Amino acid sequence: MNWKDLTSIEELENILQESHQHPVAIFKHSTRCSISSTAKNRLERGWNFESNQVTPYFLDLIAHRNVSNAIADQLGVVHQSPQLIVIKNGKAVYDASHMTIYVDDITEVL
Repeated sequence: MNWKDLTSIEELENILQESHQHPVAIFKHSTRCSISSTAKNRLERGWNFESNQVTPYFLDLIAHRNVSNAIADQLGVVHQSPQLIVIKNGKAVYDASHMTIYVDDITEVL
């Protein structure tokens, strides 16, 4: 799984534009939380998408909480951690948190 880092609101704007070309996924991770690490590991083990199907972005929300807040505001998704959000055409089409993040569910929205 080739994560692309999301570290700024400007990058978020670019990602939202990218989502009009193909789906993107943002994983919001708390580096201080063991549940978040477990969810990330499960996601990485199950990830079976090609880069042209969905681009995965990684947000360290401890370091970049302002970006996490912008995601919640712009997409109308309640902040969670850990959280996976899939975006198509600038809109969240899937969001799940904690141990309810399932790769099979992502497949259904692509």
